[in-house]
Amino acid sequence: MSTITNIAKSFFHACETGGGWEACKAYCAPNAIFSAQADALAKVETLQEYTDWMKGLLAFVPNGHYEIKSFATDDERQNVAVYGIFHGTHTGHGGPCPPTGKSTSTDYVYVIQFDGETIIGLTKIWNDARAVRDLGWA
Repeated sequence: MSTITNIAKSFFHACETGGGWEACKAYCAPNAIFSAQADALAKVETLQEYTDWMKGLLAFVPNGHYEIKSFATDDERQNVAVYGIFHGTHTGHGGPCPPTGKSTSTDYVYVIQFDGETIIGLTKIWNDARAVRDLGWA
């Protein structure tokens, strides 16, 4: 198994379980970038901001968890793509409104870019509008 595959798996788990930057920074360049064409993440530009955003999300969607559907490494292009489904219910306080008790199961893909054994960027492909509607925030 490729080294970047193992690093990506460790990073993915740390990020998706709400570890925030403290749990993720060991895998990343300090200035690692983040991008997404999703309104909910429009102001998030660094991987540090994104990992902390995920940590915050799990505070008010405390049962949030991922289901991995595919995990693929492209050694030639030095990236790893992860296709997952995020499941969660807004039961905790915080977020855009009081708890709605509504749930979502939304698909997303991470493309994690490497320079050697260090993550330098992540692109998230996600239909945030669907998740926002499902959770009762729109």
